[in-house]
Amino acid sequence: MHAQHRRKPRGLTLRNATLRQLKVFESVARHLSYSRAAAELHMTQPAASMQVKALAEQAGLPLFDQLGKKVFLTDAGHELYRHVHAVARQLVEAEEALAALKGLSGGKLDIAVVSTAKYFAPQLLARFMREHPGVTLKLSVNNREVVMRQLAENETDLAITGRPPQRMETVAEAFAPHPHVIIAAPEHALAGMRNIPLTRLAAETFVVREPGSGTRGLLERLFAENQVPLNMSLEMSSNETIKQAVMAGMGVSLLSLHTIGLELETGRLCALDVKGTPIMRHWHVVHLEQKHLSPVAQAFKAYLLAAGGPFLEDFARLR
Repeated sequence: MHAQHRRKPRGLTLRNATLRQLKVFESVARHLSYSRAAAELHMTQPAASMQVKALAEQAGLPLFDQLGKKVFLTDAGHELYRHVHAVARQLVEAEEALAALKGLSGGKLDIAVVSTAKYFAPQLLARFMREHPGVTLKLSVNNREVVMRQLAENETDLAITGRPPQRMETVAEAFAPHPHVIIAAPEHALAGMRNIPLTRLAAETFVVREPGSGTRGLLERLFAENQVPLNMSLEMSSNETIKQAVMAGMGVSLLSLHTIGLELETGRLCALDVKGTPIMRHWHVVHLEQKHLSPVAQAFKAYLLAAGGPFLEDFARLR
C-alpha cells in the first residue's frame, strides 16, 4: 500500500510582496473601502481587489471580511495594517528627506489640531505657507482624544493642543498663552456682576463638550479642585453649537477665549467675572520624541514658537 503523499503547505511569507500590493492594502484598510482606495491610488476597483488577493495568498490568511458592501479587517489584517501603516509613513518621511537633500523647495506638512485651535490655526498656517509657497498641507481637526491617538500612531507630524499628553514619549513646547473664561448670554442674571464666587455657579446649567474634549476636562478639574458640584446636563459636540446654546439662554459654559472673540466684540456673549478666571493655560506644539521631523515640519515648529505668541495676543482679548 503506497503511502499517501501530503502536499506540503506553502511557506507563508511576505518577503515577495510588492510595494504596490502593500500600498493598495494600506489604502483599503485605512478607508475600509476598495472603491475609495482605488480612487486614491488612481486605479480600478478590480485591480485593487486583485492586489489585495495576491497579498492575502502570500500571507496565507484572509486579510478582509466582506459582508454585503461593507469591508472589515480580520485579525490578520489588523496585525498587517499596523506594520504596513508604519512603513508607509516612513516612506513619506524618506521622500521628504531626499527632497530636502536635493534642494527641492516645499514638502508636505501634516498637522493635527484640537477643535478649539481651528479658530486660529488656519490663519497661522496661511501666513507660514505664504513664506513657503511650495508647501502642501494636510490639516485635521478633532477633539483632544482623537488628536492624541493620531500622534501616538504617527499619523501626523505635529499636533497643536492645550494640554500635552502625559503617558506618551513626546516633545511638547508652549508657544502662546491660552485663557479660558466662563461665558453667558448678555441678559444673564450674573452678567455685569463682579468677583462672582465659583460656588454661585453650582446652580447653573453648564453646556459642555463630549467626553474626551480638553475643554470639558478643564471644567471638571476646576470644579473638582474647588469642591463645587457641577451640573453638566447639556452636552454638545462642537464649540459653535455650545455658543449658540449659551446665546439662547440654555445655560453657561467654559470656553477658550480664542473661540469667542467675534461674539464678545458684537455683544452676543459676555465673559462672566468669576473668581479665579480667566484660567490661564498654554498652547503647545507636540511631536513624538523619536519622530524625525521633515525640514518643513521643523520650519513650521520654529515659526510657531517665534510668531504664535504675538499672533494670539492680538487674536482675541477680553473686552
